[in-house]
Amino acid sequence: MINWIWFFMILSGVVAAAAQGRFDLVTNAALNGAKDAVAVCIGLISILVFWLGMMRIAQDAGLLEKLARLMRPVARFLFPTVPPEHPAMGYILSNMSANLFGLGNAATPMGLKAMEELQKLNPDPKTATPAMCTLLALNTSGLTLIPTTIIGIRLKYGSVEPTEIIGPTLVATFIATSMAVLLDRYYQHRTFDRSGLLKPHWK
Repeated sequence: MINWIWFFMILSGVVAAAAQGRFDLVTNAALNGAKDAVAVCIGLISILVFWLGMMRIAQDAGLLEKLARLMRPVARFLFPTVPPEHPAMGYILSNMSANLFGLGNAATPMGLKAMEELQKLNPDPKTATPAMCTLLALNTSGLTLIPTTIIGIRLKYGSVEPTEIIGPTLVATFIATSMAVLLDRYYQHRTFDRSGLLKPHWK
């Protein structure tokens, strides 16, 4: 669906420019957009390298393991159908930790690996389990303590106070995550049984 939306937006822009005889605007926008994208990516490399390095230092120092221990009770509450010692739980904790620090690029591989491990626990490979739905909801809402990527973008474009976004981001993502968890729990009670099998809510 997303591909079709983007295709429609691009096609409508090209058609509108052609109808007005200003096809040069499309060409300039495409070239300038590509240039800006490369510039932003290069600018983000430094901030991402810094925070990924900090994460590696924290990992080697055992801080991430301690953070994972602190988050384990929360993870067990959110993912009751996942065995505590299963590899999926480790990837889920790593994914949640990376998201807290706004490291979406680091969180994505952990999220994918968590989904792979959760699929191994899935009795029906064609149907998503409650744990999969919960993980997707958490990643979509994304509770963030330090929005690293946004700070990097604000630095790139010369923001006077690039870190002032931390407070609003924390409030917004906390509300989004709270609503995501509440809705996830509501629909799980309507749709899923305790074993994680899909159950029609009308039964």
